[in-house]
Amino acid sequence: MVKKNFFIGREPELKRLSDLTRKNSASFVVIKGRRRIGKSRLVDEFSKQFDHYYKFEGIAPEENVTTQNQLDEFCAQMARQFRTSKATYSDWSDALWAVGERIQSGKILVFFDELSWMAWEDATFLGKIKNFWDMQLSKNNELVFVACSSASAWIEENLLSSVGFVGRVSLTLTLKELPLPNCDKFWPKNVSAYEKLKVLSVTGGIPKYLEEVDTKLSAEENINKLCFTQGGFLVDEFPRIFSDLFLRKSAFYKKIVKVLSSGAKELGAIQEALCKDHNDQQYGRISEYLWELEEAGFIRRDYTWNLRTGDDSRLSQYRLQDNYLRFYLKYIEKNLKKITRDAFAFKSLTSLPEWNSIVAYQFENLVLNNRKSIQKILGIKPEDVVCENPFFQRKTNRFLGCQVDYMIQTKFCSLFVCEIKFSKNPVDLSVVKEMQAKIEAIKAPKGFSYRPVLIHVNGVSEDLIDSDYFSTIIDISELLNPTESSHYPH
Repeated sequence: MVKKNFFIGREPELKRLSDLTRKNSASFVVIKGRRRIGKSRLVDEFSKQFDHYYKFEGIAPEENVTTQNQLDEFCAQMARQFRTSKATYSDWSDALWAVGERIQSGKILVFFDELSWMAWEDATFLGKIKNFWDMQLSKNNELVFVACSSASAWIEENLLSSVGFVGRVSLTLTLKELPLPNCDKFWPKNVSAYEKLKVLSVTGGIPKYLEEVDTKLSAEENINKLCFTQGGFLVDEFPRIFSDLFLRKSAFYKKIVKVLSSGAKELGAIQEALCKDHNDQQYGRISEYLWELEEAGFIRRDYTWNLRTGDDSRLSQYRLQDNYLRFYLKYIEKNLKKITRDAFAFKSLTSLPEWNSIVAYQFENLVLNNRKSIQKILGIKPEDVVCENPFFQRKTNRFLGCQVDYMIQTKFCSLFVCEIKFSKNPVDLSVVKEMQAKIEAIKAPKGFSYRPVLIHVNGVSEDLIDSDYFSTIIDISELLNPTESSHYPH
């Protein structure tokens, strides 16, 4: 288990925040990202650079929570932090003004955590935040104001896209999962890459989930404790995520995630799976729901592209990129009644139905979330990349259908065709036939070179290495710890 208060990762984000302190003007920062991604923890770490730090947090927007409830809680927090007697305000303008009067000078960080909760049922709230910034906060050249929310779509629609905030926001950060080298730091060095992968297949790179891992226990013991034991940290996490992130209640978000839990799909396939006909009330809103899930960081829209021009195609697929959500829907939810009675007997991951195919999706997510590391291992400079993404093409009368896990096109007319392969045994020569079929199906212009790349978990056979087919073979241990040189370049 990670030592309490030990901060891991986020160096690029901390640097961007620190750069703001060298300005000769106040800064307005917006931070968004899924629940448990570490937004508040990042700001707490950043606060060490200030003389004074004031943090305010809204109340979760449950059915009976009112604007006055939010205001009362804000006033209570204000009294504690400024060490004054509690004042009661009936309007946000008055409460915000009272804060502004106390922070007119000095090196100060003001943090409004879960801003969307504070704005619950108050259409005028953001207008008052704008005035708060314009009339008070912006006057202190040493002040940084951070507004944060897990409801990323709400932030995008109501703040970042609002005319009222144009030119006011100095920096917007969207926190994503920790890179694998940061995830690796949650374990001591004596734990194998495969053992770590088993845990990451459930947690992904979500910092809070990784903090709950007890490294003295095996991966199986940790997963049993977190996911299949009454009161386990991840047993009831799913409903909390959805109630907090989307400020309107709809079971449709969950239905979409369920559809994507079995693999990436185009919009038409998602619509077909969810709505029997075009007159279905939800049919026309599916794109909106997908965008909100994408903003929240739960799904990703992957565009394929035109190899001749390098431009994105209109053809795209939606992919569930959150490992915990898939694991919950596939295994925790189906056994929830037994788990809550403490009657579920977890044996091992391999005993779970369809585990080998599910963990393959989870492994693919981990790799795709660390594509910059892949490019670095392959010696590809960012400025040389024309396009990179999962690549796919539909079957037509002229072309074969094709699905490549990950492909990089460079300006030197090279295609790095990556196969992300999970196998409980060493990968053997059969993967060559699979990869060659994909390469032959790709419709690329003349003059392009193909460089097959294999990314794997549990080793490769000697025959595969001797075949000299792959230009590079990368083991997950190198993604976890870049100092290890475990790939096979040719």
